[in-house]
Amino acid sequence: MKYQKVQKPVDEREKLRKFRELDDAFAQALRQLDDPDSDFDIPTGPPVRSLAALEQDDVETKQKEQQDEQERVFKQRFEALLNEYGIDQGDLAELVETLLGYGLWQQDQVPGRE
Repeated sequence: MKYQKVQKPVDEREKLRKFRELDDAFAQALRQLDDPDSDFDIPTGPPVRSLAALEQDDVETKQKEQQDEQERVFKQRFEALLNEYGIDQGDLAELVETLLGYGLWQQDQVPGRE
């Protein structure tokens, strides 16, 4: 017959001792997490955001991009019109101020639309 090495069964006391050590270490880690004065630094990732919040951010970003593009196009067309008619921005500002001052135009209303 061949000799077979019989593994020594782990003593129940040893199992209990290891479990208590692990439990104590876990409890200590939890206390460190709960302590606001603890200098225990735990790396964390970015906060978790809901899918609805991410979609709302996407919608707002697209709206902002569209608004920026519309403003850019408007300014470009406005500058082209001023150049086409040879009007200086200062002269145009003076004209608008005069029209507003005499009440011929109303602030925040499009002229010519009744």
